[in-house]
Amino acid sequence: MIWIAIVVMTGGAVLAVLWPLSRRGPELGATNDVAVYKDQLEEIERDQNCGLIAPPEADAARVEVSRRLIAAADTAARRDAPAGAASPRRRRVVAASALVGMPVGAIAMYLAVGSPDLPGQPLATRVAQAHGGDQSIEALFARVEQHLQQNPNDGRGWEVIAPIYMRLGRYDDAVKARRNALRLLGETAEREADLGEALVALENGVVTEEAKTAFDHALRIDPTDVTAQFYRGLAAEQDGRKNDAAQIWRALIAAAPPGAQWIPSVQRALARVQGPAPAAAPPAAGGSAAQNDMIRGMVERLAARLQQDGSDVDGWIRLVRSYTVLNEPEKARAAGADAHRALNGDADKLARLDAGLKEIAAQSAAAPTDSAGPAPSGTAAAQPPSHDQSVEGMVARLAARLQRDGSDVDGWIQLVRSYTVLNQPDKARAAGDDARRALAGDADKLARLDAGMRQVAAQRAAAASDQAPPEAPPAPAPPPQSQDQMIRGMVDRLAARLHQDGSDVDGWLRLLRSYVVLGDADKARAAAADARAALKDDPDKLRRLEDGAKSLRVGD
Repeated sequence: MIWIAIVVMTGGAVLAVLWPLSRRGPELGATNDVAVYKDQLEEIERDQNCGLIAPPEADAARVEVSRRLIAAADTAARRDAPAGAASPRRRRVVAASALVGMPVGAIAMYLAVGSPDLPGQPLATRVAQAHGGDQSIEALFARVEQHLQQNPNDGRGWEVIAPIYMRLGRYDDAVKARRNALRLLGETAEREADLGEALVALENGVVTEEAKTAFDHALRIDPTDVTAQFYRGLAAEQDGRKNDAAQIWRALIAAAPPGAQWIPSVQRALARVQGPAPAAAPPAAGGSAAQNDMIRGMVERLAARLQQDGSDVDGWIRLVRSYTVLNEPEKARAAGADAHRALNGDADKLARLDAGLKEIAAQSAAAPTDSAGPAPSGTAAAQPPSHDQSVEGMVARLAARLQRDGSDVDGWIQLVRSYTVLNQPDKARAAGDDARRALAGDADKLARLDAGMRQVAAQRAAAASDQAPPEAPPAPAPPPQSQDQMIRGMVDRLAARLHQDGSDVDGWLRLLRSYVVLGDADKARAAAADARAALKDDPDKLRRLEDGAKSLRVGD
């Protein structure tokens, strides 16, 4: 296209030069003057015959016009002689120069200074590249969001933006992004586990049925996925099956590579279900250290989001309530002041904010009176609600939402499960009755509700049967031999999957790490050789494999 445009433009320029040369020039001015003067002599003659001028005046006029006529005739004769021979020749020279010289000169100059092979770019891209150094993180993030709005089928873009949504506390957007990435890029254990994690964060740390399904899919693809195993244990704990949770987390710790950063979190979770050590002090806010770490991370992300967009009045109320639960009154007061400044121009939101802050203050003041013993003097206003009360508050909010919109069958199942875990069977039965009334017109959802409630009842019965009598000692941990067999079974399943599909470089690295931890050096070397053969056509994955094998000290 560029050469066609150049030819057209050059042709236009040549035509602009040749067009005037192809036309004959106008007659000389002197020739026109001769005709005018002859007409004037005839007019003088007519005026004299009619008596309009006297004879002396007519003679004088004839003399003057005749003089001018003679001068004009002489001038025309002088100009006609040289012009007839030279003008056509000059026009031909100029035309030939324009026809040949202009295209040749233009092409030679373009080849010297132009870039015919440079690909075209949209204006927005060129401007962005020109000002790339001035782009802020917020501007780049906004550009990614705009790109995804225009290109909703860009799976890689959804996968990149999902962790950012998680860090910003935008869990609903994170769930949407991870669902899109899973749909567009295909199933992997990591994507399924990431979706489940986002669903858990969206429900304030509760492992819902949908999240469990995602974790189960991840474990079917890769039984060694750490995220899915951890949340599977958390789901067991929330269902009241503490022995199952402890067994899952013990196996996870046993299979962990040395120095894994997630080991302390799993150890704290394991200590929570096994019971605290006799000399250990209770955590500050009534929950375990792992729970407090998770809650603090969520609160920090919520605070960061509200600093960017302070129009969310419900978000400010949640932030103040969270700081109150964490026993951080200074931060709670500062968050309330920030909320008033952010909502200063909206009277309705300010009223809702003040009502929410008053409710939090009332709950905080009433918390000590609900405890088993009297509160020390002077501490009533500073004492935060206990962890159990915060859980009950979450359940109450879920119940209120379902009373407004009862079409969420998973929400009803979660509400029944929550009441069951909180040992409130009457409320669980009432919630089941409300759910059936709300879903009476949808047979499919009713069937799902009944199945979910049967599962909750079965889990509760299994948890009750697993509990030891008061005089019995705690259930012993699985013997080391059974743990080793379970771990080796997981490693063998991973190896079998990689021999069917060897494109998963992260899977190969996990397999190498597992063999190293188990002390199977020969199997580690054999797996490294198999991985190199499977990834030989992908230099990037092969490089990642070599770097990982080197760090694990797996030789050839």
